[in-house]
Amino acid sequence: MVHRLKRSQPCYTDKTNQGRTRSTGFGWTSSNWSGYAIRGKKGAFRRISAEWIVPFVKPTSKPTYSSAWIGIDGFKNSSLIQTGTGHESVNGTVHYYAWWEILPAAETVIQLPVSPGDRIRATIMKVSSGKWCIILCNLSKQWTFRTLQRYNGPQSSAEWIMEAPQIGNTVAPLAHLTPTRFSCCRVNGKSPKLTAGNGGIMIQNKITVAVPSCPNARGDAFTVKRIYRKGRSQAYLKSPISVRS
Repeated sequence: MVHRLKRSQPCYTDKTNQGRTRSTGFGWTSSNWSGYAIRGKKGAFRRISAEWIVPFVKPTSKPTYSSAWIGIDGFKNSSLIQTGTGHESVNGTVHYYAWWEILPAAETVIQLPVSPGDRIRATIMKVSSGKWCIILCNLSKQWTFRTLQRYNGPQSSAEWIMEAPQIGNTVAPLAHLTPTRFSCCRVNGKSPKLTAGNGGIMIQNKITVAVPSCPNARGDAFTVKRIYRKGRSQAYLKSPISVRS
């Protein structure tokens, strides 16, 4: 059993690198998120979905954490409804699990098996005023989880994210994980038509630790890659790291 000591949080944008990041073609930097996020007016987003492959995590001597998820809100606002998978190394042992969460409550672990390499399909949709359905499917292990929950956020952003979760009051070091591909991204039942400007780089301690690829031609798939280079943040470079989608 995985004991939850942490919860996900809204995007901690890094304003100090914002201008430099735009010069790379990406739209934002964060200490806890990497991936893609889009914004709209209040009530703009009522459904989001995507698929991804659960990444492999390398055991580390110090605890490291990561979560892949989809969500509505949390980007430029403090509300968030989300579901995804967690992948972490604690005391040299790697754990994989599924979860859902509505801030400010802590995440709820889904007590169903998850392994690296599993294909996950996630959907969050509004079914009526204040009532939402969260669906997470493990297509490899052939299980489906559903829950109906109350949520009254502004519905003004939608995200497909690899996150370094928060433990206590600190953003955790990102796990050493294989590239994670998000595909079949949909918002309100259609392709979000993502552009590089919707993408965000994760920077921890002034070092880039995760960067997304440019979206595919349809704007509905991309890959987030863990970066191990030392030295200056990629936000200071004139062009982004090339990551195949």
